[in-house]
This record gives sequence, C-alpha cells and structure tokens, in this order.
Amino acid sequence: MSEQDAWSAEWPVLVRVPVEPVEAAMEADAADAAARHSALAVRGPLFGVAAQDPDRDGGRRWRVIVEVTHGCPQQARDALNSQLWFQAKDQTTSRQERRALLTAVACLETEDVDELTVLDVRYRVVRAEEYAAIDEHGGIETPRPTDPEPPTPDWSPGASARSPRVDDGLVLDPDAPLSPLQAAERVALRPLAYSGTSFPAPVLADSARAVQSHPDVLLMPAAFLIVERSGDGPWSPGSGLQATAHDARRTLDFALTWMEPRTRGLIPYDADTTVDARRPPTATTDQAAAELRELAEAADRLRAGRCNQIEVHGTVYRIARSRRLLRWGPHGPETPRPSDTSTHAPTALHPRLGEDGTVHFDEPAGGEHAS
Repeated sequence: MSEQDAWSAEWPVLVRVPVEPVEAAMEADAADAAARHSALAVRGPLFGVAAQDPDRDGGRRWRVIVEVTHGCPQQARDALNSQLWFQAKDQTTSRQERRALLTAVACLETEDVDELTVLDVRYRVVRAEEYAAIDEHGGIETPRPTDPEPPTPDWSPGASARSPRVDDGLVLDPDAPLSPLQAAERVALRPLAYSGTSFPAPVLADSARAVQSHPDVLLMPAAFLIVERSGDGPWSPGSGLQATAHDARRTLDFALTWMEPRTRGLIPYDADTTVDARRPPTATTDQAAAELRELAEAADRLRAGRCNQIEVHGTVYRIARSRRLLRWGPHGPETPRPSDTSTHAPTALHPRLGEDGTVHFDEPAGGEHAS
C-alpha cells in the first residue's frame, strides 16, 4: 500500500446526521440542488494563503489568512508579502521579531516562495479548484434558500465595506464532521482531474499527479459571483467572488446603474459620481435616456426580493453559486502546481522598513530591510 493510500485509509470522513432544524433544512436544500444539477463545470484554479500556528492550531487544521480567490499564485504571495510587512510595521516592537518578518518579506520580493515559516508560524500558498454545479440545460446553480443572506438587504453606498470578506476567519479542518451529502460530495470529488485535449500536456500530467499526491479533498464554503451571457453564448464571469449572494447582487446593481452607463457612453466618465442610471444627467438624448431607464428598471427588479437573474440589453445576468475544493495530502493542503503560471514576477511592494520600525519613504522599495 502506498503512503497516499495508507494515509487515505487512516483519515476517514466523519459523518454526522443533521438534527438541528437549520442543519436539516440545509441538508434538504443540498439534496434538492443535487437532484436539479447533476454535472459540474470546472472553471480553474484559485490561490490564497493558509497558516498553521502551533499556539492556536491543533491537529491538521490550517487557517486562511489570504482569501482563496486570487487568479494566480503570485497574487497570493504578494498579499502575504503585504501582511508580513504591515505586521512588522504595526504589530511588533521587538527588533528580533521585526527582523524575522522583514527577512521573509525580502524573500517574497525576489523568489517564487510557496511555503515559509516565520516566528514559528507556517505559511503556505494553497491552490483550490473552482467549480459550479450545472443542470441538464447548462444552467449554472444559483443561490440556495438556506445560503446566508442579511435580514435586511443594505443597498446603500459603502455597504460593501461593511460586508464580510470571502474566507474571513475560515479554518480548514479535514477532520471536521460533515453532513451525509457533504461527505458524499467530498468522496465523489476525490478523483477529480482535468481531462480532454483542450488542456496542455503539462497541465494534465500535474492534475493526474495531484490525485496521487493529495488524494483527499476539503470542500470550502460557497461563494457567489455574477455570470453573464449574450444569446446562446457561454456563461462568462462578470465579477470576483463575494461572501454572500446579496453582495453579488449589490455589485451587479452598481454595474448596471453606474459602470455600464459609462462603458456604453451614456454618461461621461468625468460626470459627478452621484450621476447614474437612476439619477441621469439632465442633458441627454432621448435614446440615451431610454437606455438608462432600461438599465435602472433592471436594477430595480434586482432589488425586488432575492432576484438571481435579470436580462437587459440582450445580456442575461445571473447570480451564481461558486464552489471550491482544496486537494489535501499527508502534509496538508496542495500548493501551486508546476504548470500554474503567474501574471507577474515577485517584486518589492512597500518602502524600506528599518528594524526599528522606521519607514524610509525617500528610499526605493526593494533595498536592504535592515537599518
């Protein structure tokens, strides 16, 4: 028996039958969704950062400290770079601790680092697979009735700043008990791997290798995004991931009333920021006014209850339910694969910070961090 097979047998999935009313409702919801959506569409990898702290994390648990929403590994590394830099600047008075943090920052500025340990905390860039459930007609799953929603939807400006962030406070615990349907999904997705001629050979090889090196999977909480399509074309993403379906709806409301009018030339980009499709400029043509009115009416339909799909100007917009899984092996969550590429190289992101905590704004970033 291989190390991976032995490890899989050693760590079985713990199943707990839902007994509380809310848990039972969520399980029934999941069963209904599984009956309606019998296939999966895999979008591709997302990246974030998880940490293990011996003083607070026991067993195989990791904590997400950079949300697993980034499109390439380097974006996650950059986010970790910033977290450690600000920790050195604002959260320590010890020269020794600051020196350790700045050494890690210097490493992240020049190398493709996927794992490092700083002050006994282990940091790892992790890779998740994003996918969505689809029905027999190719329709992407929308939010479920039991997905989190605010009691009173807040559409006011600035509300997004008060919304929860994706993966905020999320603990990754492969030993946590699961409901029967969650356990079934987890076991069913263990052999998930890329296939088909549309993928380059290195991507296919890495995917097959990951099933062996990281034979288990951990399912992350659902997130939500806007998807759109025109005519019979494919669905394409229209936003990043949001923590709740309402956050995605509010993003779409803003896109329809503020961004889309400017993109279409219906409102000048240099117009006052309060001008939008609901409050159009006074001087506009009849055609532009009609198009702005149509956009505003679509956005108003979005606000009427928990609306998850609207159509305007020939484009269908849908609030989609995104799902993510992390592959898991004997040593924890999977890191980026050799075939995963980044859009940019490592670089210095902040001014030089001295060991005494002084920020040297007059010196170029990327210099020596010690003072």
